[in-house]
This record gives sequence, C-alpha cells and structure tokens, in this order.
Amino acid sequence: MRRARKPINQINVVPYIDVMLVLLVIFMITAPLIAPGEIQLPSVGSKLTPAVNALQIIVKADKSIELLDESSTSRPPIKASLDTLVAQVRDIQAGRDQPVVISANGASRYQDVIGILDRLQQGGIKRVGLLARPAPGS
Repeated sequence: MRRARKPINQINVVPYIDVMLVLLVIFMITAPLIAPGEIQLPSVGSKLTPAVNALQIIVKADKSIELLDESSTSRPPIKASLDTLVAQVRDIQAGRDQPVVISANGASRYQDVIGILDRLQQGGIKRVGLLARPAPGS
C-alpha cells in the first residue's frame, strides 16, 4: 500500500537569506566606489554677446515684472503681471522676430524666473534667453 503524500506547508527560507546577505555585501562594497555626479555649471566669460534690440523682461526681488523694449529708447518700462505677460510680449513684438531676454535681480528666486520662462514657452514665444553679466575681472 502506498501512502498518500501530504502537502508541505513550510518554506525553507535559508537559501533566500543567503542570497540576500550576498547582495547586501555586494552593495556595501560597491556603494562607496561609485563617485557622486558633479554638475559643472557654465561660467560667463568675456565672450558674452548680448542680443541686439531685445525685449527685456525684468524680474525684481519683490516678484514684480517689467517689460523694456530696447529697440525703442523713448518707451519707459511697462509694468506687467504673470497672467498678461505673454499677451503684452506679443503686442510689443507685433510680428517682428525680436528676441526676448529675462533679466532677474540677484535676490529673485530661481523658481520665479523659471516660471516666467515656462509661461513664455507655453505661449509660443520663441527666442527666449537669460541675460547675464560678465564676471568681474574678465
């Protein structure tokens, strides 16, 4: 007579623990060997060429925005809000292929500048850049 086999209701976890410990050792050895990534930010040197007759968007420390059209010297800066910025830029450009530069105060938040850049991109404004000044001594 053959005996019916009973199902085994236990799992042997010892091999799984061995595999886990080997992986742990591998990660502990390789983690310090991986060099963290470094970002080399560009520096502004003496070869800075600003856009000619550009429409300048000035971002102040208090988050206020002004538009300055460098092609017409008689026009004073125009106050703008973030909601109406794209429409005002289009009105000033009026079909011209005029570049737009964003100039921000050093105390302005990076998030505010990127928000303006994103709003212009969503509005279909092309040729947008950031205005930088050469480093002292270059």
